[in-house]
Amino acid sequence: MEIATLVAIFKSDLLVSFTGYVLYIAFGQPSQQLRDPFEEHGD
Repeated sequence: MEIATLVAIFKSDLLVSFTGYVLYIAFGQPSQQLRDPFEEHGD
């Protein structure tokens, strides 16, 4: 494979991995520990 192909695969894999990690943090098990500052201040 050419070096440009390997770099493109690496960058796309990095992007997909980061996106998956962010979605896991936002909606997965760790999201139960997050707090909502707007919900704490009621009207």
